[in-house]
Amino acid sequence: MRALLIYGATGYTGELVARRAVADGLRPILAARQQAAVAALAGELGLAHRAFSLDKPDAIDLSGVGVVLSCAGPFSETAGPVVDACLRARAHYLDITGEAAVFESVAARDAEAIAAGVMLLPGVGFDVVPTDCLAAHLAARLPTATALRLAFTVSGRMSRGTALTSLAGAKRGGLVRREGALVRVPVAHQTIAVDFGAGVRVPAVAIPWGDVFTAYVTTRIPNIEVYAALPRSTRVALRASRWLGPLVNSGPVRRLAEKWVRARVRGPSAQERAAGETRVWGEARDAAGTTVVSRLRTPEPYHMTVETAVAIAKRALAGDAAVGFQTPARAYGADFVLGFDGVSRVDEA
Repeated sequence: MRALLIYGATGYTGELVARRAVADGLRPILAARQQAAVAALAGELGLAHRAFSLDKPDAIDLSGVGVVLSCAGPFSETAGPVVDACLRARAHYLDITGEAAVFESVAARDAEAIAAGVMLLPGVGFDVVPTDCLAAHLAARLPTATALRLAFTVSGRMSRGTALTSLAGAKRGGLVRREGALVRVPVAHQTIAVDFGAGVRVPAVAIPWGDVFTAYVTTRIPNIEVYAALPRSTRVALRASRWLGPLVNSGPVRRLAEKWVRARVRGPSAQERAAGETRVWGEARDAAGTTVVSRLRTPEPYHMTVETAVAIAKRALAGDAAVGFQTPARAYGADFVLGFDGVSRVDEA
C-alpha cells in the first residue's frame, strides 16, 4: 500500500493533522521545508520524514506516496507545484485551502487528473467541507434552486497560516457567482441579517469564500454568495480597505503585516479548540420564490479541519477516490459531514 504524505506537517494545522493521523492508526510520511523541524516532529511520532522546498520541482520527493495532504499555505503559492508533483507521481492531491482562486486553478487540471487516474480534492478542512455539504443538502431539498446564500459564524482565533493566507488574498477583493460566472465585487459589498439558530438575527458581511467556486461545481446553482458574521470593527475595516487597498497591498506594508503575523499569531489552544463551535446557515431559493433554509452546527474550525482532512485521507488511501477534480460533497455526499462527533443539521420547515 502506498503511503500518505503530509506536507506542511510542522505548521499549526499540519502538526494537528499529523498527530490525529497517528492516533487513527496511520503512519504518514511527514514533510516540510525545514529539515530540523520536520525531523524533530517525525522523531517524536516515530514516523519517516522528508524535507524539500516547492520552488525546486525536481526536489519534491513523492516516491512510494499514494496520497498527499498539503497543509502548507498560502495555497495560492503551494498548490501548483504540489499538484504538478502529484500528477507526475500519480498520487491523489488533498489540501485544506479555502481560497476560491486555488479551487479554480486546481479544477483547471481536471483532464490531467483523469488521465493520470488521480483525484484532486482541495478544501478537505473546515474550508469547505461543512459548507459544501450544506450546499449539496439544500440543492437536494430544492432541485429548482437558482440562488444560494451561505453564512457562518465561528468562535476562536485563526492560526498563523490562515492569517498569512488571508493577507495574500485580501488584494483580490470580493467575489460572487452570478448566472454561473465568477464576478468581482467590492470587499464587503453587502451585509445581511442571519439567524444561525438562536432566534436572533446578526449581521453577516459578504466574503470571497471558496464556496463561491465549489458550491457551483457541487450544485450547479448559478447564483451564489457567502457571508461571515464578523465583529463590527472588522466589518468597518473591510469596507475601509476598498479605499486603503493600494496602501495595504503595497510591498512594504504587506511585508510588515506578514512579519507581525509570523511573530504574534499562534492559533487557538487545545482548550479553545475543544470549547469552540461553528454555526453555518444556508438558504436556497428558486425563480418562483420558493425558499428552503438549513443550518449546521459543528465543532471549532481547526478541530473540524483535522477530523475531516484525516477522514478523507483515509478514504483516499483505501481507494475511495473519484478521479478528476472533486469537491467534498460531490466526492462523498451531502451527509458526509454528519459522520463527525458534534455535528448536527436542522432543516427549517
